[in-house]
Amino acid sequence: MPSIVPVLLSGGSGTRLWPLSREMHPKQFLALVGTDTMLQATWLRAAPLAGGAGPIVVANESHRFVVAEQLQQVGAKPAAIVLEPVARNTAPAIAAAAFEALRSTPDAVLLVLPSDHVVQAPEAFHAAVRAALPAAEAGRLVTFGVVPRGPETGYGYIKAAAHCGEGPAPVEAFVEKPDLTRAQAYVASGDHFWNSGMFLFRADAYLAALERHAPAILAAVRASWSAARTDVDFTRLDAEAFAASPSDSIDYAVMEKTDAAVVMPLDAGWSDVGSWASLREVSPQDANGNAHHGEVVSIDCRNTYAYGERLIAMIGLEDTIVVETPDAVLVGRSDRIQQVKDVVADLKARGLPQAAWHRKVYRPWGAYDSIDNGPRFQVKRITVKPGATLSLQMHHHRAEHWIVVSGTAEVTRGDDVLLLTENQSTYIPLGVTHRLRNPGKVPLELIEVQSGSYLGEDDIVRFEDTYGRT
Repeated sequence: MPSIVPVLLSGGSGTRLWPLSREMHPKQFLALVGTDTMLQATWLRAAPLAGGAGPIVVANESHRFVVAEQLQQVGAKPAAIVLEPVARNTAPAIAAAAFEALRSTPDAVLLVLPSDHVVQAPEAFHAAVRAALPAAEAGRLVTFGVVPRGPETGYGYIKAAAHCGEGPAPVEAFVEKPDLTRAQAYVASGDHFWNSGMFLFRADAYLAALERHAPAILAAVRASWSAARTDVDFTRLDAEAFAASPSDSIDYAVMEKTDAAVVMPLDAGWSDVGSWASLREVSPQDANGNAHHGEVVSIDCRNTYAYGERLIAMIGLEDTIVVETPDAVLVGRSDRIQQVKDVVADLKARGLPQAAWHRKVYRPWGAYDSIDNGPRFQVKRITVKPGATLSLQMHHHRAEHWIVVSGTAEVTRGDDVLLLTENQSTYIPLGVTHRLRNPGKVPLELIEVQSGSYLGEDDIVRFEDTYGRT
């Protein structure tokens, strides 16, 4: 059996499941179905096919520590975490993974998986991958086509050129998202499949196809990978070279042009969880079609989905989505909930932080939650992981008061080093260099009160930083 190398694509803009998913913490990092995040579930699903090898992850540079931590939590040891300096769609991302795989595995077969999909029957998924493997070994570019469960208008389709038996069949055409009438005809035909965005092919075969059909992408990615540098556990692609690559999907750049494309049918309870309505479909439901997450009281409701951290009460609602987070609430009809992307666009146009950030922001050392703010002050609850250290820094416009809630804090304040425990506090004057470290074995929690004329996160001058930030 050849070496199957799972490639986890961890991009995404975080718009379709707003307000829970956001640009700086998109849906692959959320536990939407079950207790594992979608990234973790993707790896756990692929791991039995990898023969003990770790995945190659292609991720946004700003998500690097979340990716590393979440995979570590489920025991994964990535072969590489390749960081994209800018988003350039899937064709360049997969090319970078192919170069990385060939570094150590000349016969690598890449199993390319978006890290934000749901597959409810992993055994069926494994069987489909194994059935498609001989075609991939022979140089074919395999795409997995989902056996449609109905006339879905939100997916692209793949038309097979011949009847699909136990293995893949040649691709006749890739079809854009259809209207309902055409979608019904596609489903009735039996030779159309939903485009899953999952692939299986030899790394060298994919790069050869890129060289033929999208040479500019190949040249740019080769240059960026050749000039990449290793930083902690990450492979940083050269920013200038990678930015020179055209932005294109694998479908447009390669699959629609190559004569090596084949489609493998997949019937494994797949969903790309592309909307709150589709998340309801893959979630446990009551007798009235309601799916709820959190503390929800539902009276005379049908076909609703509710997600919240606080109590949600609904009365007499049908086909309605309700999502609550600490800083935003979304309410919409199920058949129009895809328009949440318009909400995010409006927030961005108005410069509101809820488009990209949660109130709770994750950092490589832990997290902070902005629990209150007003003119000239802000209050945060800060959590620092055991052994973690924040940067040595200084602020021009604000002072800070730190009160330890639990754990132990080692505080550098100018030339002094203090050790604070529960219920003890300190004051960091404006302009004084300072650092916070957790020397203990349990998480450190403290309350930070900021006061000053400007409280933005960009008022930080870093002198030393463990995490490569400037």
